[in-house]
Amino acid sequence: MFKRAHRLFAWLLAPAVLMTSYQTLAEKAESLKFNMTEGVTPVSREIQGLHMEMFWWCVAIGVVVFSIMFYSMIMHRKSRGVKPANFHESTGLEILWTAIPLVILVVMAIPATSSLITLYDSEEADMSVLITGYQWRWKYDYVDSDVSFFSNLSTPRDEIDGYAPKNPNYLLEVDEPLVVPVGQKIRFLVTAADVIHSWWVPDLGVKRDAIPGFINDSWAVIEEPGIYRGQCAELCGKDHGFMPIVVEAKPEAEYNAWLEEKRAQAQELAKLTEKTFSFDELYERGEKVYGQWCAACHQANGEGVAGTFPSLKEGIAVGPIDEHIDVVVNGVPGTAMQAFGEQLSEVDIAAVVTYERNAWGNNMGDEAQPIDIYNHKQGN
Repeated sequence: MFKRAHRLFAWLLAPAVLMTSYQTLAEKAESLKFNMTEGVTPVSREIQGLHMEMFWWCVAIGVVVFSIMFYSMIMHRKSRGVKPANFHESTGLEILWTAIPLVILVVMAIPATSSLITLYDSEEADMSVLITGYQWRWKYDYVDSDVSFFSNLSTPRDEIDGYAPKNPNYLLEVDEPLVVPVGQKIRFLVTAADVIHSWWVPDLGVKRDAIPGFINDSWAVIEEPGIYRGQCAELCGKDHGFMPIVVEAKPEAEYNAWLEEKRAQAQELAKLTEKTFSFDELYERGEKVYGQWCAACHQANGEGVAGTFPSLKEGIAVGPIDEHIDVVVNGVPGTAMQAFGEQLSEVDIAAVVTYERNAWGNNMGDEAQPIDIYNHKQGN
């Protein structure tokens, strides 16, 4: 009698235990973020919804298949004296197990196709941004807005080298985020200048390969102001893990104010090309430019990496200054040395050339002015 009561109590308690376990597992999964992010755009939510729909289809199919399998193994086991059936080539059965998966696939394809059509519908956008991948940074050109800038990793070198504690956004912070307005349809045009990259921001539901010579597009309508982070998702070389993406969504009024400020900065930078800088101004600015753009390959001490990146203490930085400028502006074909003529302003190129020629004991005693870089680009 006691055993029966104990068994009945266990059966009554089982659903509560299972529900508690399910809730605990669900909370744990949410805290560990096993699932896809829901994101902050209609597209990202549609992708997540499609993912969950396919997941539950797979769960249902698994439950049915394994239920039949375990039922057959238990109820038709040899120890029960069940004799195995002796049949083969059942045409009806062949048709049935071919038709059922076909119907399931067709039913699953309907919402998937609908989502794909939505995903690729980038027409009637309110604004467009051309995104170009470089080794190892992103360039953003606001089409029809005369605003263009590069976005570089801004994580301190001490954190990367292990000399300082890593902050929560380690390797996911940049000096210039992509700023966009909330509530507008933004078209992203994605390409690359050197090798294949991939522009990926999970919260926006956007992931597009950046391929040299091709332009892929995507779109998003960001509904909530905030900062959304991503990464290059294509192995693109030595510093692949050091080219993060940061998108900052602002209310329209704040975005318009930011856009005007960027336009004013571009005009000021253009005026600086005509200015003559002192040696100290060039050297100080060049040190910052070198640390941001050159140190990853040529090292902070200018000694480079033997057999891969040449030393600037003994190489081009102590040769003729015209050749030095040409290497920085046009790069070196067939090597990892990129052309920085389009990536850096005339002011920054003049500054970094001046710094390299007078740092680490080089002491060449000469300097380059922005007008020299401009004339070099013009072939003068």
